[in-house]
Amino acid sequence: MPDLSVIICAHNPRPDYLRSVLGALKTQTLPKEQWELLLIDNASKEPLADKWDLSWQPNARHICEDELGLTPARLCGIKESKGELLVFVDDDNALSETYLDRALKIAADFPQLGSFGAGKITPDFEANPDPEVAPFIGFLALRDEKEPSWANHQRYNSATPWGAGLCILHSVALLYSEAVSVDGLRRSLGRAGQGLLSGEDVDMALFACKSGRGTGVFPQLSLTHLIPLRRLKRQYVASVAEGHAASQAILAYLWGYQADRRENPLAAWLRHLRHSASLKGMARDVYLAERRGRLKARHWLASLK
Repeated sequence: MPDLSVIICAHNPRPDYLRSVLGALKTQTLPKEQWELLLIDNASKEPLADKWDLSWQPNARHICEDELGLTPARLCGIKESKGELLVFVDDDNALSETYLDRALKIAADFPQLGSFGAGKITPDFEANPDPEVAPFIGFLALRDEKEPSWANHQRYNSATPWGAGLCILHSVALLYSEAVSVDGLRRSLGRAGQGLLSGEDVDMALFACKSGRGTGVFPQLSLTHLIPLRRLKRQYVASVAEGHAASQAILAYLWGYQADRRENPLAAWLRHLRHSASLKGMARDVYLAERRGRLKARHWLASLK
């Protein structure tokens, strides 16, 4: 029985990026006998099993999940995994060579944590971002924490790990899986095709707190996020900001950590007009995108009541 399961969820992955992801796994300092590798083919046009040889890892398996979406793919990985600790790796994440080794050590040293993740997520850009976009690249899931942190609050905070390199106890992941199976709203989180909703990783991690444990973020866990040129475009970054705002509103609803803001609608609209008029360029695009995301989430949630 492996100590750890690495789960890669991939939908039509870019070949050079997936090659880098697998290459980083090949050089892990943790002996291959101690971990397994699951490559979840999430409705890719060309079957990944036909193109990618995983024989270098003795505990590797190709698994197909035909329902499109990151959430169904991750649920499939949880179901098929055998390790006590699960590590989710996106198909554009290259782990540092000590990542798996250190993940097991953190799990042993901090048994009170049910989920933890990378404190350093650094970019590898296909091209340098335009100056107007550069201040907003944090929306592309980059992180640079200086010190470790942990918490047990059932709400999003600085100690909440993100999906890239997310480590979670199998028992906690099963709690999340059971909740998603009966909650369509939870299942809607997570990207599907061109949709840019997110937040299923935060939702998953917060189940650690619900189970009586906590979450943590550790700078000694580091990875490289491979970022293509198309994700550095102004419109794409604004779309990510919109999806992020919508997802955060849904998470707040699910976990009850954000009270409704009581404000006169006319006063709120006037405040919005003043603020948007004071912004220019990319800053205005992102502000308006986030507002759209929150409004869409609010209308969607209202329709469920």
